[in-house]
Amino acid sequence: MRILVVEDEVRLASGLKAGFEAEGFAVDVAHTGTDGLWLGRENSYDVIVLDIMLPGMNGYKVCEALRHHEVWSPILMLTAKDGDWDQIEALDTGADDYLTKPFSFDVLLARVRALIRRGRGARPATLTAGDLTLDPSTRAVHRGDAPIELTSREFAVLEYLLRRKGEVVSKTDILGNVWDFDFDGDPNIVEVYVRHLRNKVDRPFERGAIETIRGAGYRLAANGG
Repeated sequence: MRILVVEDEVRLASGLKAGFEAEGFAVDVAHTGTDGLWLGRENSYDVIVLDIMLPGMNGYKVCEALRHHEVWSPILMLTAKDGDWDQIEALDTGADDYLTKPFSFDVLLARVRALIRRGRGARPATLTAGDLTLDPSTRAVHRGDAPIELTSREFAVLEYLLRRKGEVVSKTDILGNVWDFDFDGDPNIVEVYVRHLRNKVDRPFERGAIETIRGAGYRLAANGG
């Protein structure tokens, strides 16, 4: 899942990026309102975390402009202000949620996950393919009744494949949605994580859900393999 953080406090933005990435999200960061607006319009995000006090264009204006351009990614607004009118203005300009600084990262993470579950349209609470299930809110993965332990990155790759089950997705698709858009490492890292997933969700159960489509990418069988 991909998050955009628009925050001018560099240390806070870096901390949020590191925290979200540790939870398996791909994160882009902008430090000005104008850059945040551009990224929000050019890319597809599952959630936008948007500060209100920003250089160039404040968060209210950014939120309003994104909605004007029919960008419907859920928006959670951050501010150092604590007052009813600030919350009202945030929600009236199109935000979905509001959090006042200072805040607990765990609370922010819980709210982000709640927004992802609501999404831009209807999203199932639990992702399934046959007897393979993944719950984004509890980060639990099962084959039937058997729990499966995954790292954050493995979880993120599997979640993306499940959301696109039955479809062929390329390495570039996976890199763009699980790693950063500007990832400049070896794209074969995708093969490594797909192999890890097969060793955990397929082979122990004598399944073959994750298929390699030669020259195209990967497909997770809709029936779970």
